[in-house]
Amino acid sequence: MGSFFAELARQASANARREVEAYAREIPEFGFLDTNSRARAETQEYALWLRRRTVELSPDNSELSDDDLGYIAAIGESRAAAGMSLDARQRVLRLHTSLMLREINEATEAQRGAGVDELMRMMNWFAPQGERGIRAYSQGFVTALRHRLPYVEQAALLARSLLNGDPISAELASALGMELPERCAVTVIRVPDRPVGDRDLESEIEALVKTHHAPIMWCPGSGSRSGELIALIPLHPPTPQASPGPSPAETVQPHPVPDLAPDLLPDLVSDLVRDFAQAVGRPCAAGTATSSLSEVADALDLARRISRAAPLRRASARLRPHTVSDVFVELAVADAPFVDEWLHAVGRSLQPGPDLLVTLDAYYRHDMHRGATAAALNVHPRTLDYRLRRVRELAGIDPGSTRGVRIFSSVVTRRLSDAWH
Repeated sequence: MGSFFAELARQASANARREVEAYAREIPEFGFLDTNSRARAETQEYALWLRRRTVELSPDNSELSDDDLGYIAAIGESRAAAGMSLDARQRVLRLHTSLMLREINEATEAQRGAGVDELMRMMNWFAPQGERGIRAYSQGFVTALRHRLPYVEQAALLARSLLNGDPISAELASALGMELPERCAVTVIRVPDRPVGDRDLESEIEALVKTHHAPIMWCPGSGSRSGELIALIPLHPPTPQASPGPSPAETVQPHPVPDLAPDLLPDLVSDLVRDFAQAVGRPCAAGTATSSLSEVADALDLARRISRAAPLRRASARLRPHTVSDVFVELAVADAPFVDEWLHAVGRSLQPGPDLLVTLDAYYRHDMHRGATAAALNVHPRTLDYRLRRVRELAGIDPGSTRGVRIFSSVVTRRLSDAWH
């Protein structure tokens, strides 16, 4: 064994103790190591074993054995069974890797720059075997989660791991029998404060997870009974149809658009929104944004903003999630307080009229078709005409003009989104 590896072996015990101290100091969930001497000894024993196996295997570039990987998996399983969170697990892996790299650097410096060949052998071994070890640790961790957590909580963990970019998502998805596609529709369904007497949503969310077989999680809001349902719905590319035409090499692939138009959303997304709205039994608002799995955190931020700009509506056959193309004006208005206040003033000017905002909502939702709007409101067309004239009288703007459509459609959406509550 060369001097570099000998230095790593000499420092193994001290480095293992330093790692355990770092866990107790930097990861709150490991605070028990300061009071539980047995757990501290076991954690240190594992840390020392890893370092000794590293020194034994890396000089000859030997792989971790099946027994080694089994031991690593058992440690992951025991920590998950003890209640370790995904966040703590990720912090443990980051801290362990950082400390191991630091120890390699310290051993190099101790040799005054000698042993470059040994250092390169170590680095060639460290990356692939470290990846195998992390995979085994994650498999053990997920094994414990499967036994400890209900299916619906596992699905929530999968959603959270995908949004956090945690590699364990692949193991969680496999355990749940869910696939991880290249792209998905991140959907946020906003539920405002509900009356105290309303039932909890645990059973409804569980039914959604089992029916739609997708990563779904509930995030409580600031209100005692409000919150958001977050779902990541897989998007599958359309099956190519055989047809005469240019060869594949001559076919130019279109650039992907940043957001799907409402009519192009897969049925699964709209079905989930309708199912949840029906279960809640109260008005809610849904927003969705599409992205690759590597960018779902950004898609969540956009979907959440869309859901907050979208109008609250009850379950119906026409209910669907909104996209950027539905509320792009309202998204801009939300970031311009002086414009929002002006629109709010326009909305207040219509208060003396009978159901004028409801009328305008139906009018624009039915593309200003007089007969369809009157039927949806269950009023005579002449009553509709009177209400539209009243809007013009109170606001000084014709709701059927281009200017009126631009202003009043935004007023209606901002009002129905509960932005002005």
